[in-house]
Amino acid sequence: MTITRAEAFLVDLEVETVRTDAVQSFLKQETIFVELETSDGAVGLGYSYTIGTGGTAVLAMLRDHLLPRLVGADARNIEGLWYDLFASTRATTVGAITSLALASVDTALWDLRCRRAGEPLWRLAGGFRRNVPLYDTEGGWLHLSTDELVAGALASQKAGWPGVKLKVGKPRVHEDVERLHAVRDAVGPALDIMVDANQSMTYPEAKRRAAAFEPLDLSWFEEPLPADDLSGHVRLAASTSIPVAVGESMYSVSQFREYVAAGAAGIVQVDVARVGGITPWLKVAHLAETFNLEVCPHFLMELHVSLTAAVPNGRYVEHIPQLRAITRTEMEISDGHAVAPDAPGLGIDWDRDAIDNRRVS
Repeated sequence: MTITRAEAFLVDLEVETVRTDAVQSFLKQETIFVELETSDGAVGLGYSYTIGTGGTAVLAMLRDHLLPRLVGADARNIEGLWYDLFASTRATTVGAITSLALASVDTALWDLRCRRAGEPLWRLAGGFRRNVPLYDTEGGWLHLSTDELVAGALASQKAGWPGVKLKVGKPRVHEDVERLHAVRDAVGPALDIMVDANQSMTYPEAKRRAAAFEPLDLSWFEEPLPADDLSGHVRLAASTSIPVAVGESMYSVSQFREYVAAGAAGIVQVDVARVGGITPWLKVAHLAETFNLEVCPHFLMELHVSLTAAVPNGRYVEHIPQLRAITRTEMEISDGHAVAPDAPGLGIDWDRDAIDNRRVS
């Protein structure tokens, strides 16, 4: 099963809707694809992403350094290949560009593995269950009015979804509290409400806002502080009853180990693209399980539905549609749950013509 061809290319996807948080706007999704072909004619397609910058840097890392090492290698040896690529780029690890590049290769290798086995990703990655609870983020962006937040939450509740996530980080505490109270009053106690600050706060401010949020019975407080502020997260987690959620901005298994071991993470939000692929994603999920923590991955719902379904501590899939322009079908939703696809491979029904039409030259 020797790799005979390794190709990388970039596709730009415009955002499907306006998305803003406390620190940034989602400009576009730079989607980095890797396609691998083996000596028996099998083809695997993997991907990762950025939300507006850095895609060409990831592409250059792949083309200049990683892909040449794959040709002639056995595609079945995923752990060995991941480690070889990681070791060959030690000058840039741990870092976002390298992790995103590794993820596009690793997901392609897993796509090959699943297709060759004739099995879906959710089963080969663990096979715990097919259905995973779903929460909506699209109705919770920071630029939306309070009335719009309430309408979005009510629509999600009516659809049977068990949770919604709202962005926080308005200039003054009372603005966040008023918006959250309006949603909680409208939906009642049964709907899970999560909040996300997108690394926008200092420790003292996050502690102050957590205290103001506590009466609202929130499911978690996401990325309150910069991701490299481990000690701040430790102190915050100890000061509030709201679980602190972290992980979308961590790029290695070891970073998760430090957070989990220090008691700084109540919810683990590992992102398969940012952590370096499915191989390290599963390691983080199993690490979290040993600490009795739940995994609620960030973004990439079309891929994360299968991984969250694979592990026993997968709690939620985040609903943010962004691939519809280059896929033929959408993620299946049933009774407020995302359903992991049963087709062999990653389970994403790519529209190759649409992808080719959006390639960045």
